[in-house]
Amino acid sequence: MCILDTIEKWRDEGHKVVFTNGVFDILHVGHIHCLEAASDLGSKLIVAINDDESVRSLNKGPERPINSETDRAKVLSALSCVDLVLIFSEETPIEAILTINPDVLVKGDDYDANCTDTEDPKYIVGSLEVKKNGGEVQTVSLLPGHSTTNILKFR
Repeated sequence: MCILDTIEKWRDEGHKVVFTNGVFDILHVGHIHCLEAASDLGSKLIVAINDDESVRSLNKGPERPINSETDRAKVLSALSCVDLVLIFSEETPIEAILTINPDVLVKGDDYDANCTDTEDPKYIVGSLEVKKNGGEVQTVSLLPGHSTTNILKFR
C-alpha cells in the first residue's frame, strides 16, 4: 500500500493526521519530547526526515549526517508515537506537506506558528498552505540544552 493510500485510510477512519519534520540525526531525549508532544496533537503522526544530501546542504557540519537516512528512518519508525516516516530530498518538506495536507503541522518552539513571512527563519514551511486548507499549525516546547549540535560539540 502506498503512503497516500495509508493516509486516506486513516482519514476515512476519522484520524487526525499530524506532520512534523527534521533531520533527527542522533536521536535524543529532546527529540522524543517533541515527537511525543506532536503525537498528542492528533491520532497519527507522520515524520518527514531530510535525506542525507539535503542534510549536507543545511550546513550542519562537514560530518553530518552521522547516521544515514535509512538508519534514521528505521530508528524513528520504532518509536510508538510515530506512525509513518518518509524521507524527502528537497530543501524543504513543502512538497510532502502539500501532498499529505496534514490536519496539524508541528515544529519546535524555536519557530513561530503565526509567522507569515516566508523569509523569516522562524517561519514554518507549509504553514500558510496548511492553514489555507483548514488545518492548524502548532509549536511544541523544546528541552533546553538538548540538541544534536550540543551532543557533538561536547564529544
